[in-house]
Amino acid sequence: MYDVVLLTLGSERDAPGGCGSGGACCGGTTETDPKPPSETEGGTRAEGGARTEAGADPRADSPAEAGASAGGQGAADGCSTDRPRVPVLACADALTARGARVQTVTARSDAEIDAVLAQLDGPVRPDGLTWPDSDGKTRLVVATASDAQLRAVLRRMVRRYAPPPSRRPADLPGDRTLPDLPPVAVLPLDPARGGTHSDLAAQFGLPRDPAAVAAAVLDGTPRRLDLLRNDGGSVTLDGALLGAADDKGRPLHWRARVEVDDAILTNGEEPLLACAIGNAGGYASLDDVALLSAPDPADGQVEVAVAVPVVVRSTFGRKRVRLEVRRARGRAVSVVPREGKVPYLDDGVEGELTRKRSWWIEPGAWAVWVS
Repeated sequence: MYDVVLLTLGSERDAPGGCGSGGACCGGTTETDPKPPSETEGGTRAEGGARTEAGADPRADSPAEAGASAGGQGAADGCSTDRPRVPVLACADALTARGARVQTVTARSDAEIDAVLAQLDGPVRPDGLTWPDSDGKTRLVVATASDAQLRAVLRRMVRRYAPPPSRRPADLPGDRTLPDLPPVAVLPLDPARGGTHSDLAAQFGLPRDPAAVAAAVLDGTPRRLDLLRNDGGSVTLDGALLGAADDKGRPLHWRARVEVDDAILTNGEEPLLACAIGNAGGYASLDDVALLSAPDPADGQVEVAVAVPVVVRSTFGRKRVRLEVRRARGRAVSVVPREGKVPYLDDGVEGELTRKRSWWIEPGAWAVWVS
């Protein structure tokens, strides 16, 4: 018999008195939430020894922000309330009917998410580290209104289980900064997601029906997937898209140095229209322009593309602009803005990049339950 926790992320508007501990709403960072040393280590490995500086967006994983950013949903539709939504109740009923002990939790702060994740801990190791229990009987279902809410939970997992560099154990794989994270089942709260911008559940072919989700978490197997960590203190499950448009939807030019491992896609001198960083395929295209060719969330690499407008002359000397897409794959990518702020979407959450940001791949670090 399994113990199953059905976790929903609550919104700022639902929390009496504010966002919760430290003013953080379900995954948002605050100045009192210190960056663990392991993230500096990851940034160092990605950049070949150069320590990077990049501040975390304090709203990066707030469910209210996620609801407003992903799929055009507003905060009122993107976040849960005190009363569990119908898919959560249906999933709980299906789990209970199969003999599982079910606990439903609405978390409104990092501390409340951490309290749920503590149920997945294994026994303390001889080296003093706490890692997930690989033989545990507790399983986690995350009810999500957006990919950003799923990311909020994974981000807390990383902060819980990633060891500091000074205590890196010998049994940790050489290409990883954290152990295998416990599998999660994904319960989409919006069954319609999967249109123009497919959410992760649609991309991975995960069930959307609550009864099918219950079957996956009880009878399924874990499918391990790559995870992107970044030196801003967060994680990326799907991808990021950097760039902006004016009020009429026309793309604006910006400049940045973009480097993938040892390959330089642009040195920061030429204008860019977009930069896509893909673990999965949510940001593979921009309008009718194919940016990423075939991002694979389980190949141990991140795919990166930049769209560069290039002026060419025709046979008759007329100038025209064509879009050149440059691509590269590797273990890590860094983006250094050359001027001003660069707007971006990361797993559906809006932000602005003002300093160097680095992402690096953690092969097979997280997992989802599949039938």
